[in-house]
Amino acid sequence: MTKRPRAVFDTNVFVSASLSKNANSPTRELLERWKRNEFILLVCNQIAKELIEILSERGLTAEEIVDQISALARSAEWVIVPEEKIEDLLSDPDDNVVVACAAEGAANYLVTYDPHFDTLGGNYRGIKIVKAIPFLEALRREDDQPG
Repeated sequence: MTKRPRAVFDTNVFVSASLSKNANSPTRELLERWKRNEFILLVCNQIAKELIEILSERGLTAEEIVDQISALARSAEWVIVPEEKIEDLLSDPDDNVVVACAAEGAANYLVTYDPHFDTLGGNYRGIKIVKAIPFLEALRREDDQPG
């Protein structure tokens, strides 16, 4: 059996899944696949805090936000990201936290829709930086593996 991929989601992936009305949304499918343990989702306190702020701004109810954060608390792998490990790679400090979480958590993938990450050229220290659909395709390829 192959090892499950390890991934960090930028907050925009969670927001996309939360706001999508499309049952076939790639981000919603990713969250469903995570709930089925098809990959390990990595998260850190800084990402969770930003997610709470953004979901509140986008009008989700307190109950919806608690549901999401509770799911993360139960099932995600939490990574400690010390301030000194956050490199100044990108123009947005929140983006730097996402990269640091991926690096500290030994992620295989960082999934984001944020164009700021484009400056890293799709890869950072062996971590593939992709949008939702390429990550979904990688998971689907795993599904096709015998065994």
